[in-house]
Amino acid sequence: MRILFDKNVPVGARRFLSGHEVRTFVEMGWHPQLENGELLKAAEAAGFDVMITSDQNIRYQQNLTGRKLALVALGSNIWPIVRDHGAAIASKVDAATRGSYDFIEMQLPPKPRKKDI
Repeated sequence: MRILFDKNVPVGARRFLSGHEVRTFVEMGWHPQLENGELLKAAEAAGFDVMITSDQNIRYQQNLTGRKLALVALGSNIWPIVRDHGAAIASKVDAATRGSYDFIEMQLPPKPRKKDI
């Protein structure tokens, strides 16, 4: 499967997808100002099967009906959080089908409590 990482996805997540061809937005040489709608069209034209993004609003901002590309949205783009969800990322990508959308919930760790003085 050909997978595109949006510019906001930590590249370390590539290691969870070793059985797939993974390219990043930067590796594709696309213009940094490319908007989501144009990015989705470019990804489809380039033959990608899945795009992974951390843009949690993409499903509300773009019409995903009729897309060739599956989308997997991460609940965070912070590497120490994303790295704990490798199995979920691999599972969602493996289960992706043409035009599907899936979201991986990623909770922020609790903030440390201040010690009572």
